[in-house]
Amino acid sequence: MTAIQTTAETTSQPSISHQIVIVGGGSAGITVAAQLLQHLRSLDILIIEPSDQHYYQPGWTLVGGGCIPFEATVQPQQKLIPPEATWLQDTVDQFDPEHNRLHTQQGTQVTYDYLVVCPGIQINWDQVKGLQEALGKGGVCSNYAIGGAAYTWETIQQFQGGNAIFTYPATPIKCAGAPQKIMYLAEEAFGRRGVRQKSQISYCTATGKIFGVDAFVPALMNVVDRKGIDLKTKHNLKEIRSDEKVAIFEVSQDTETETISMPYDMLHVAPPMSAPDVIKNSPLAVEGPGGWVDVDKYTTQHHQYPNIFSLGDASSLPTSKTAAAIRREAPVLVQNLLAQMNQTPLTGQYNGYSCCPLITGYDKTILAEFDYEAQPYPSFPVDSTKERTSMWLLKRHVLPWVYWNRMLKGQEHEGDILRRVLPEQMFDHSKN
Repeated sequence: MTAIQTTAETTSQPSISHQIVIVGGGSAGITVAAQLLQHLRSLDILIIEPSDQHYYQPGWTLVGGGCIPFEATVQPQQKLIPPEATWLQDTVDQFDPEHNRLHTQQGTQVTYDYLVVCPGIQINWDQVKGLQEALGKGGVCSNYAIGGAAYTWETIQQFQGGNAIFTYPATPIKCAGAPQKIMYLAEEAFGRRGVRQKSQISYCTATGKIFGVDAFVPALMNVVDRKGIDLKTKHNLKEIRSDEKVAIFEVSQDTETETISMPYDMLHVAPPMSAPDVIKNSPLAVEGPGGWVDVDKYTTQHHQYPNIFSLGDASSLPTSKTAAAIRREAPVLVQNLLAQMNQTPLTGQYNGYSCCPLITGYDKTILAEFDYEAQPYPSFPVDSTKERTSMWLLKRHVLPWVYWNRMLKGQEHEGDILRRVLPEQMFDHSKN
């Protein structure tokens, strides 16, 4: 068994070599490592991850809505990394795929036989002028900031009426439904506190519609209409003037663009995102915006370097960036990586499955599951476009347990687990 190796143990070692190197110890990295070791315990795996804390980020909407404390979404990284793997607590600052090596910020050169790239997504707070200075005070909040969801809940509790604005940027983001989920919870919380009638709620999205998968749009528009929310499409947040409590949007209309200002009393921001700069500036990146790791969308193998694979938020896989997507991506990557090691054909095929539990209230959720064809891909025998209490219970109570106790341990697909632990009557149309 390889001892877990922290920064203090590695800074004196300028060069190390491992069979498989995984860049990133988040949902994707830990899951892949655990599944690889389920197949073959003797694999020599190094995980490079700078953070000593691991976050269950799908739970941050629940934190922002006052359902759970932030502490429930955090566990020590050392507890989760498979004991057979080695942990280098460092950050990659250069990829050199031509020579099967990379370099870290603390000066270690790491060589590998195979590389899995999954460092997560980069949040570009500075791309909205004034956001960094405004965040965490004066009603400006974001569930995407580490610990930021606690201030979101504080803001919701202290809201006395006025303009509450929720934004969605002009870039891909992790969990594309999260910006509207917190809005629906806030709307309901305002009602419980008696300030809803004094409140104007606006959803300002840089996209042209409420959600990217058409099958779920009618149901979400019904929610928007029922809750009296003002949907503003093609509104891209560009600046926050916190001293004036004004948000500045760039609004696209046909071939013209104009700039408008909107006063706010509460402003929840989903910031622009991209692949990390170290990937954007490397040979691994696909050409074009975002700078994602350039992999085949079915096999997860890099187009240019066959010993490199990628999954998760930093990859070019053209699907929604969610932990649920990783649950389906990981087994395919593991199967194909092992095939590559054995010099056999790569037969694993990822179909683009992703899932976004769209919370629409404190007891309702639409479990939006879909594939590369943007078609519903439900795990349960129900109409997945409808709001259901059962799916709220799934999101609130079951999925966190599955994440910590199954997914990160590399154990079986969540659909198999859920069908065993959830009673069949939960999926009866007449009761949900």
